[in-house]
Amino acid sequence: SRLVLSLASSPQMTASEQWFERTLDDSANRRVVIPEAFLAVDGILEILINVLDGLVVYPKVIAARVAAELPFMATENILMAAVKAGGNRQKLHEKIRQHSHAAAEQVKKFGKRNDLIDRLKADNAFSKVDFKAVLNAKNYIGRAPQQVDEFTRDVVTPIRKKYRTELNKKVELKV
Repeated sequence: SRLVLSLASSPQMTASEQWFERTLDDSANRRVVIPEAFLAVDGILEILINVLDGLVVYPKVIAARVAAELPFMATENILMAAVKAGGNRQKLHEKIRQHSHAAAEQVKKFGKRNDLIDRLKADNAFSKVDFKAVLNAKNYIGRAPQQVDEFTRDVVTPIRKKYRTELNKKVELKV
């Protein structure tokens, strides 16, 4: 893809110097750049087809990754819930910072699980926080499900219908 991106600069430079006057360097540029770009994109698409053909989604692995990072993502909502319950924002922020650094150290240095939520639950400053509600992963995805549905309906489905005869194409890579 870098090659294709870099090929775009050559016609841009030619156009910037010629003011749409067709000259030999413009024609030479077109004869080289356009076929190269199409061949490169064709190769990219063959690699994509090959990779996607073997794609497997493991929901449990995704859930584990989300569970590992969710505590860090939820700290702002935890802070807001604790402040709403009457806590001092500055003091709570500092406590979250300290607990976050300690939990991150356990994960990064020792390969242990992320225990940030356990640390916060054990801290009296966060006793009024409803951790179950704050840690609902759906609170952090925004409109992603609707956007995926809209994109699939408006963009992907029409393309799939138009090119349905090409959908089962197999590609063998020779590297």
